[in-house]
Amino acid sequence: MRYFAKITLLSFLLSPFAQSTTFAQEFNKETAVQEVKAITKAFAGSLQSELQGAMKSGGPLNALNVCNVEAMPITAKSAENSNALISRVSLKNRNPANVPNDWQRAVLEDFDKRAADGEDPATMASATVVKTDDGKHQMRFMKATPAGGVCLACHGQQIDPELQSKLDELYPEDKATGYSLGEVRGAIVVIKDY
Repeated sequence: MRYFAKITLLSFLLSPFAQSTTFAQEFNKETAVQEVKAITKAFAGSLQSELQGAMKSGGPLNALNVCNVEAMPITAKSAENSNALISRVSLKNRNPANVPNDWQRAVLEDFDKRAADGEDPATMASATVVKTDDGKHQMRFMKATPAGGVCLACHGQQIDPELQSKLDELYPEDKATGYSLGEVRGAIVVIKDY
């Protein structure tokens, strides 16, 4: 009887009916949140590792090269590896590509309000699920990025004149200065379809 059941199941799986039938996988928000958190952590770790290495080997001017030249390729590679859209946004952007859209702006403003109310920006995140036009679930995740000590060399209130000159050259419309330690500097955005 077991042999017959295996043959019947195998026949079904090989049949045109089984091959044309899609078995819908149930969406689980908690699983999706854990996945986008892992993607965010891996991306942030890659970028931070490059920045710290550049700072150690050549100081802030060298680290600026990572932000200006290498950050976008690191972002693109992380996005490809995770099959997600990844970006960085800020209310005070340096790179014009990092201007938030309406949804991202609302989350960033909420992060600022929460920080003003005493919440630690290092723990702030926002996860929203929306339905796409094709009926899929889309996880929209944002993780706040606080201004750390290494960030303040280029984003702080007192920037070395030589570094400021290079920033002015590379980013003539720069808005990303004047931060204090721990302040919300922006956010990493991960968008993934399920």
